[in-house]
Amino acid sequence: MIPLSDIEAARLRVAPYIVETPVASSRTLSEQLGTKVLLKLELFQKTGSFKPRGAVNQLLAYDERADGVVGISGGNFAQGLAYAAGRLGVPARVVMPESTPRNYLDATRDYGAEVELVPTIADAFVRYDELVAEGWGPMHPFDDPDMMAGNGTLGLELLDQVPDVTDVIVSIGGGGFMAGVTSAIKSRRSDVRMWGVETEGADVMARSIRAGSPQTMTPTSIAKTLGSPYAGETAFEIAGSHLEEVAVVPDAEAVDSMVFLFERAKLVTEPAAACTLAAARRLKGRFDPTGTLVLVLCGGNLSVADLCAFTDRFG
Repeated sequence: MIPLSDIEAARLRVAPYIVETPVASSRTLSEQLGTKVLLKLELFQKTGSFKPRGAVNQLLAYDERADGVVGISGGNFAQGLAYAAGRLGVPARVVMPESTPRNYLDATRDYGAEVELVPTIADAFVRYDELVAEGWGPMHPFDDPDMMAGNGTLGLELLDQVPDVTDVIVSIGGGGFMAGVTSAIKSRRSDVRMWGVETEGADVMARSIRAGSPQTMTPTSIAKTLGSPYAGETAFEIAGSHLEEVAVVPDAEAVDSMVFLFERAKLVTEPAAACTLAAARRLKGRFDPTGTLVLVLCGGNLSVADLCAFTDRFG
């Protein structure tokens, strides 16, 4: 677990650079799922996802940041790091796969970071290691304790906002977000049940838990911001010990949930966030009818082009 003291310290450090995101209720989802349902609207965070929480904390903890830092990302961390580096006046480069949607690339550059494109996310990790060896400061997107502590600030915020929470569903990519949020919530409220979710083709954590050790894979899911090629060791240990389950949902169900949130809740989520609703639908019946379920909508960086393509593809 990430120490609660580290998460509490991170909350103080990152406060000037992030916003407290709201929680909204959903009568329709509460009726559908048979329990009180609340939505944690982290898609309204700076840059459109939770990533600045961890990126700011990681950057502030790095003593040699003035010399320049490098990150690796399929989308949201690129913007989070670029935003953090811009606010702190630090040169930043982000290595990204060529398949990254243009809206992610444009936003990352607009925040002030240099973007280097490589063929795949696996190639991006190789290039990242090369740049670190050349002297760039390493800013890992998920497998870093300061990153995870920063992400955990969302968990503390959520407990303040929803003191009667009984269940929380979070998305898993490499696992840094899940690890931080789970550590924060379980350290203060061990009775809260934590659930993880991945999409098919971006399910490296579920595969790792089945295998009993961290695994690698080539991501194929449309949920690119979940598309880590491996599971972090710390995140793997936390997932195995503190999650009730890691649900794996098809892309089609993530898109169906995304459309529902768009049409009924007026929220533009990306598949990596909407999959928490898809997981809740699969887990229906396992929640306390008198409890409170929170779905963390961790990001909303969806382009109009991708929205149309996904709905065309999955109907």
